[in-house]
Amino acid sequence: MSGHSKWATIKHKKGATDAKRGKLFTKLIKELTVAARMGGSDPANNPRLRTAISIAKGESMPGDTIKNAVKRGAGEMEGTSFEDVVYEGTGPQGTLLLVEGATDNRNRTVAELRKIFEKNNANLGGAGVALWAFDRKGLIGLEKAAATEDQLMEIAVGSGAEDYADIGDTWSITAPPEKLQPVLDALEAAKIAVKESSIGFVPKNKKLVSGRDAELLLNLVDILDDHEDVAHVYADFDISDEELAKLS
Repeated sequence: MSGHSKWATIKHKKGATDAKRGKLFTKLIKELTVAARMGGSDPANNPRLRTAISIAKGESMPGDTIKNAVKRGAGEMEGTSFEDVVYEGTGPQGTLLLVEGATDNRNRTVAELRKIFEKNNANLGGAGVALWAFDRKGLIGLEKAAATEDQLMEIAVGSGAEDYADIGDTWSITAPPEKLQPVLDALEAAKIAVKESSIGFVPKNKKLVSGRDAELLLNLVDILDDHEDVAHVYADFDISDEELAKLS
């Protein structure tokens, strides 16, 4: 979920359609490995790993591939070691971006991402450039048909969620990080299927962009999302429905 917005939802659908299987599996394996390293190999006690396994299975990743990625992350098998990274950048009209991912080579990743930013009239900055403009939140995505608004109010908000939003055919739920698991547990108990969940970033304020700047920013996010070391892109810009229609 790249930031809880209309353009992010559109990008997600496009990415799901266009992504090559090999590159997608590479991203999923990295997430499985990092999740196991950070929280252990038992999905019952590791919400991040449980979500990663669910997504990997949904993409038809072979069971042995999932098991091996988890074992490598937990140190039970030799293999490439990945670490979490967060990069900060600025874009047109003073927009701010956070790029979250996993890499086995920080120098290579930062060099590649810097080139992507520069080619799209943006800059990769140092620590503190953009992080101040975002809040750390628990993020949950549901298919629109999975729950009614009344259910979200009663179950999600009732178990600790702060807010929910309608973004097309998806419900987007935000919660304090420490409330993410209670909300997930409540949704599971109510037999409401969760499409995706994570601890991510939400912009404190959004900047409306249009024209060439909107086109550049959408392209920047598109290319960043496609990079194999990138798991999520968060940004503080928004684009009107009318502008999106023009760009599409």
